[in-house]
Amino acid sequence: MNGSRIAAVGHYQPAKVLTNEDLAGLVDTSDEWIRSRVGIRTRHIAGPDEPVDELAAHAAAKALAAAGLTPADIDLVLVATSTAVDRSPNMAARVAARLGVPQAATMDLNVVCAGFTHALATADHAVRAGGASRALVIGADKMSEVTDWSDRSTCVLVGDGAGAAVVEAAGEAGIGPVLWGSVPEMGHAVRIEGTPPRFAQEGQSVYRWATTQLPPIARRACERAGLEPADLAGVVLHQANLRIIEPLAEKIGAVNAVVARDVTESGNTSAASIPLAFSKLVEQGAIATGDPVLLFGFGGNLSYAGQVVRCP
Repeated sequence: MNGSRIAAVGHYQPAKVLTNEDLAGLVDTSDEWIRSRVGIRTRHIAGPDEPVDELAAHAAAKALAAAGLTPADIDLVLVATSTAVDRSPNMAARVAARLGVPQAATMDLNVVCAGFTHALATADHAVRAGGASRALVIGADKMSEVTDWSDRSTCVLVGDGAGAAVVEAAGEAGIGPVLWGSVPEMGHAVRIEGTPPRFAQEGQSVYRWATTQLPPIARRACERAGLEPADLAGVVLHQANLRIIEPLAEKIGAVNAVVARDVTESGNTSAASIPLAFSKLVEQGAIATGDPVLLFGFGGNLSYAGQVVRCP
C-alpha cells in the first residue's frame, strides 16, 4: 500500500433553516439584496444544545456507515474547525468519545475555511507513511456562535454543519498531492477575534485575492495530480460566496466539471463547506465513483490548500 483514498463521505446539517426573509426581520436587508451579492437563499443554524462535536459526530457516523466500517476500524481522527469553544478536550477527542472510537490519535486543525483540505492532506500523509491505517477526516463549524447578528455584511453569509470522509490505505493514490500555502501578511482580512469571538472580514480584499491569485494555484494542484483542469469531473471550492465560486471555477478552466454550489442553500459553513458540498454531490450521483474531483479550500489566515481526489 503506497497510496490512500477516500472510501466514503457523509454530511450533517441542523434541522433549523434560516431564510433570507428571516434575516430581513433582524437587520436591514432583503432576499434580493442577499441573492444579488452572495447568492445565498438559506442556511442551517444549530441550536444551543447542538455543539460542534455533535455536528461532527453525525457526519462521521454517516461516512463510517457508507464505508461499511465500525468505529473500531479507525485509528486517527482529525477535526478541522475554528469554532471550538473549549481548549481541551479537543473536538477530535470528543467526536471519538461520542462514536466509541478506541485508542485513536485525535487532533484538531484550525485553518478556518481551508481546514478540511489541510486535514485531508494530513491524513493522506499519515496513512502513506504508515502512521495510520484508517482515518476519519471531519470539517465542522458552528459559525452562528461567532456571528454578530446585527452586522448585515457578515450575518447573511454564515451557516452551521459538518462533513466527513473516511481515508484508508490503497494500492494507488486516490488522493493527489496537496498544494498548500498562505499569505500571512493578509491574515487580517478574515478574522474570528475578540471576547466573545466574532467573525469579520474585508470582503473586497478577499474577493480580489480569491478571483485573481487562486486560479493559477488551483491549476497547479491539478498538474501535481497529472491532470488538466478540463479532465476534472467535479470542482468543490470553499463555499464562501457564489460571486467568488463562479468566477474562480471559470478561471480554473474546468470546463467539463460539475461545480458545487451548495452555498446557495447552506451558506458559508467554513471548514465544513467542502466536505458538505462534496458529500451532497456524491449522494446526488452528480459525480461517479473514480471521477477526478478538485477540492480547494481558502480563507482565514489567507490560507489555501487543494488536491485532486477520486470520488468514492
